[in-house]
Amino acid sequence: MPRLVLFDLDGTLIDRQAALSDAVTALCRAHAFNTPIEQWLRAALIDRANLSDFTRLCTDFKLTEPAEQLWQEYVDLIAGAITCRPEVLEGLRQLRTAAWTIGIITNGASDIQRAKLAAADITDLVVGIAASGDVEIRKPARELFELAASRCGRSLAHGGWMIGDNPAGDIGGGQQAGLHTIWIRGRPWPGGLPAADHVVDDVTDAITILLNETE
Repeated sequence: MPRLVLFDLDGTLIDRQAALSDAVTALCRAHAFNTPIEQWLRAALIDRANLSDFTRLCTDFKLTEPAEQLWQEYVDLIAGAITCRPEVLEGLRQLRTAAWTIGIITNGASDIQRAKLAAADITDLVVGIAASGDVEIRKPARELFELAASRCGRSLAHGGWMIGDNPAGDIGGGQQAGLHTIWIRGRPWPGGLPAADHVVDDVTDAITILLNETE
């Protein structure tokens, strides 16, 4: 049976922070938003973004633009700013050639996460996608891991791997779901969380580990 690997998206396969900065700058320039609005957006969207953030923005600053319009502009702008490094895309292709079943498990609104995946040319390289916005369940909840596996045509009962940069959401969640884990080093590691199976500096290193996996 093909082996299952679930990848986080933001901070793992793509650089969300760089794209976020570019998207906020472009949005503020397009609408001539002042510095306080730009600072508010950078703070509010630093970890994740949803339509509700733009609803609050319009309320707090008494903007005349509809929140839905600003949200869609932001989605389009951040998708346009997203890239996935060629070596990462090649690694995903090699995993597919090696008979790995690849899934994406990501916290975030469904529309923006799928737009980013498409813009990064990742969509066609994966079998299934589970975004927290699909079901209003976030990592590390086991239910989202179950959904991701199911959308890949697999069951967590058969095991697999989870790769991500978030210690609690990706690694802790993957461990609770019964998966082997690879942590992309960067964020502080919380006390009390069991160590990942592997710790690497880049997702390409994680892909190399999987390509050498023989179980």
